[in-house]
Amino acid sequence: MSMTKQFVKLVSRGIASAAGIALIFAGCGGKTETDPNAASGKLKVTTTVNMVSDLVREIAGEHVEVSELMGPGVDPHLFKASRGDVDKLMNADVVFYVGLLLEGKIQSTLNKVESAYAVTSKIDTKRLDKPEEFEGHFDPHIWFDVTLWVDTVDVVVESLSNADSAHAADYKKNGEVTKAKMKALHEWSLEKVKELPEAKRILITSHDAYNYFGRAYGFKVVGLQGISTVSEASLADVAKMVDFIKENKVKAVFVESSVSPAAIKRISEDSGAVIGGELFSDAMGERGKIEHGYDVGTYEGMIKHNLSTIVDALK
Repeated sequence: MSMTKQFVKLVSRGIASAAGIALIFAGCGGKTETDPNAASGKLKVTTTVNMVSDLVREIAGEHVEVSELMGPGVDPHLFKASRGDVDKLMNADVVFYVGLLLEGKIQSTLNKVESAYAVTSKIDTKRLDKPEEFEGHFDPHIWFDVTLWVDTVDVVVESLSNADSAHAADYKKNGEVTKAKMKALHEWSLEKVKELPEAKRILITSHDAYNYFGRAYGFKVVGLQGISTVSEASLADVAKMVDFIKENKVKAVFVESSVSPAAIKRISEDSGAVIGGELFSDAMGERGKIEHGYDVGTYEGMIKHNLSTIVDALK
């Protein structure tokens, strides 16, 4: 069974097992009057991955309190919701998640939350990749193409405005500022990649999280695993990758912050390619942590860190 088929199967199992989580929803009440965020007048928002958390903070500013389910280093493909996580979802005024099955094992739980919104819901599906091996599902890692991630802004603005009309003007203004920042980030990325000759633009990582990145910025992306991380790469996969690196004289390979580095380290040893650095894929870094001069706990900082790491290592 392919790794992708295993992922789809696990998603199905996650949907089935969510029936138990649904009982938690049924047995719990709504928000309590002692909710401190309710007392402060701030909107209570729960997010799944921290890329979405940063997006919400950019747009909402001081008007919301953000609580996220998955922090730095957490793989959303494998994440299972705890009772505490369900409480966060249940007690939130608004919930934001990526969608496109990124949060596969908790998707059915999210479907039960009336105020939950997929930030990818307004993206034109014609711009999304649907790899043949992924059995009809879209690749969910859209944040690596900044021109796609910018299309998530309107969903957040509209949803926050509907939940908190008193600050709708602020959400709209901040949304426009966020779009402008993303446009500038995309232009920066296009300039940065020019430092690397086209022949050297081969990105080898743990799994296929960077397909949109490759398409947007001119890289051939080769992932050891498929789009998901639900199973480990086989010895044959490792051997095939080693051969590819040697044939194409790839200088560096990269580990990911949310995926075990063991296989990539083995490939580095067998192929002679160096470990070019750690990239952020399915999760950003810790807020306030500076790497390459960038705060990797922000979307802008993560993109600039990743691209700087790749370009510097492959030059």
